Amino acid sequence: MAWLNLVIAAAFEVGWPLGMKLADTTAHKIAWLVFAGVAMILSGVFLYLAQKEIPIGTAYAVWTGIGTGCTFLIGVCWFNDGLTLMRGLGVLLIVAGVALLKYGH
Repeated sequence: MAWLNLVIAAAFEVGWPLGMKLADTTAHKIAWLVFAGVAMILSGVFLYLAQKEIPIGTAYAVWTGIGTGCTFLIGVCWFNDGLTLMRGLGVLLIVAGVALLKYGH
């Protein structure tokens, strides 16, 4: 259950930068800022629950790694952020690190 909580926390971790980006690029600024705030709170709650069974260093690294990777992909796919070889390799290294932490636990 701890790993599920960590994945849920990471999903909400993606919600807050997405909400802030949408607040900046749409007419619904307040709604997206509220969404971002709720996502931050829920991300923290689920990270707290995950850390009860997963070491803090592992939980934090996986949480930020998943959040970083997913936010990167959203930026590339939805917001036309550039995808260069170096940026792609950087994200692949993050994903590899997250996998190693998960399987090393």
